[in-house]
Amino acid sequence: MEKRSHFKLEHRKERPLSQREFISRMGAYVAAALLLIFGVLAIAMSGYHYLEGMRWIDAFLSAAMILGGMGQASTLTHDSAKLFAGSYALFSGLFFFVIAGLILTPIIHRILHRFHFDEEGGDISS
Repeated sequence: MEKRSHFKLEHRKERPLSQREFISRMGAYVAAALLLIFGVLAIAMSGYHYLEGMRWIDAFLSAAMILGGMGQASTLTHDSAKLFAGSYALFSGLFFFVIAGLILTPIIHRILHRFHFDEEGGDISS
C-alpha cells in the first residue's frame, strides 16, 4: 500500500479511509490551520509592534482580539497603525472562512464520499 499525503483526498471510486486514517487526516488539517493562525498572529503582532510601538504582549492582545472577532483592544495613535488595523480586521473576517473551510474539508469530504461509495460496485453514480 502506497503512502499517501494527508491532504490528498481519495477518489470517489476508492474505499473511504478507516477511522484511524481519518483521524490522522483531521490532525493534519487542524495542524495546518493552527500553523496558519500562528503565522497570521505573528505578522499582525509585528505590525502593531513596529507601527504603533506596542510591547509584544500588547501587540499579541490586539492581534488576537481582532483575529477572534472581538475588536481592537487599545486606542491607536499613529495613522499607519490605524490603516494596518483596519486592513487586518478586513483580512481577519475573510481568514475565518479559510480556516473553517480547511477544518471542515475532510469532514464534508468523508460524508459525501460515504454517500457516493458503493461497497460492492465501487461507484453508484456511474
